[in-house]
Amino acid sequence: MASNAQVLDFEDYVRTRQDALLRSARRLVPDPIDAQDLVQTAFARTYPRWQDIADKGLADAYMRRVMINTRTEWWRQRKLEEVPTVDLPEDAVDDCTEQRADRAMLLDALTVLAPKQRQVVLLRHYRQLSTEETAHALGMSVGTVKSTLHRALARLRAELEQNRHVNGYSYSRTEVACAAA
Repeated sequence: MASNAQVLDFEDYVRTRQDALLRSARRLVPDPIDAQDLVQTAFARTYPRWQDIADKGLADAYMRRVMINTRTEWWRQRKLEEVPTVDLPEDAVDDCTEQRADRAMLLDALTVLAPKQRQVVLLRHYRQLSTEETAHALGMSVGTVKSTLHRALARLRAELEQNRHVNGYSYSRTEVACAAA
């Protein structure tokens, strides 16, 4: 049984070191609530053994080891979300063939653009730079970037429209800008 002095000694330790131990726990578990639970569980597991720690200067190391062991126990006890069944689900796996075909068609369409137009489209939609960042990267004014982008997207729409008639592809007006991303 712990004496009154040992209880007060442990309470002082908890008061002074709980913030540092909580920071250590946050490195072990991603959720802040779980980190608090981890520290509290470590305190509860350490208290009965407090008198066995001869050098109280090593109490932090002891507590960290208790937290690591507790976290490992929690990980081993976790419930897996997999449920064995007799019948397999009918979900089909998307193999992204259509996306690859769309991307290939868009890359072909980009070749009809002038080099500056292609640079503006790629920086704005592929690299997702702002108009100002694109203007700075290409050494243009913001207005020039806007007008160049407008003309380039109009040219891409016309090219894709022509490909649609040739290849039977259908697209919405916003797909040109989205596909470039």
